[in-house]
Amino acid sequence: QVQLAESGGGLVQPGGSLRLSCAASGRFSSLSIMGWYRQAPGEKRELVATISTGGLTRYADSVKGRFTITRDNVKKSVYVQMNSLKPEDTAVYYCWSNWGGYDYWGQGTQVIVSS
Repeated sequence: QVQLAESGGGLVQPGGSLRLSCAASGRFSSLSIMGWYRQAPGEKRELVATISTGGLTRYADSVKGRFTITRDNVKKSVYVQMNSLKPEDTAVYYCWSNWGGYDYWGQGTQVIVSS
């Protein structure tokens, strides 16, 4: 089993920044794809960004130019730096990993963008 633990959520004003972190443990492979999804109230869970073990990234159009995903394979961790946050970024953010055809999810961390 793989466990993913997120941290770094909170309340921030529009235009502000937050950095989310996710640490993997258990039977985690550094070859796993890692990433972030989010789910706003009443909405489906959606992709935010993903990153391969080699650093290849993919972003949702809504966050391009504002969010940056990185990973540290030694620390088995993935991060997302979120800048220029908007109220519509308010959601629960979930860390995600895929290896061998299996999806793993963290418990989620709440991000609220509000004045």
